[in-house]
Amino acid sequence: MNRKADISRKTKETDITLSLDIDGGDVGISTGIGFLDHMLNSFAVHGEFGLKLSAKGDLHVDAHHTAEDVGIVLGKAFSEALGDKSGIVRFGSAYIPMDESLGFCAVDISGRPFLVFNAEFTNERVGEFDTCLTEEFMRAFAFNAGITLHLRVEYGTNDHHKIEALFKALAYALKTAVRPNADGSAVSTKGVL
Repeated sequence: MNRKADISRKTKETDITLSLDIDGGDVGISTGIGFLDHMLNSFAVHGEFGLKLSAKGDLHVDAHHTAEDVGIVLGKAFSEALGDKSGIVRFGSAYIPMDESLGFCAVDISGRPFLVFNAEFTNERVGEFDTCLTEEFMRAFAFNAGITLHLRVEYGTNDHHKIEALFKALAYALKTAVRPNADGSAVSTKGVL
């Protein structure tokens, strides 16, 4: 099964090219936002995904357009790479500790996009990344991937750790959900997703 996708998206605000291999490969991330690069690198490494991403955005405005559009493109890549979503486990969940913080993620690769995001941050920024963009990124990703995504920070005090726990929990939950299932069918009482 060839579970790969190459996506490009150019708007007046951003110019993004992305190559995804769900079954692994090289990782190279450049968004112009150091903390987002760190989160996406962690996501790819812990999910064991091959991910090449180059994004240029209107960072002179702020990081919002770049972060959201990267989420859109990454979501579209997962949707394309998974095709009709048959032959995968479909569900996954993970708790990930990052020092004093604990993040939780549950995913359903269902074709029904939804986001439940339950996390509070005490700082406006981590590096040049606005902490509120975590939810914006995750919403863009979930809706363009066609997945139901639940994310929660159970507890924690350091915003860097809280956000990283969420990205790593997403990686581990997705790694489980995209695993091939036993018989290659769609895991659904409907027979299709």
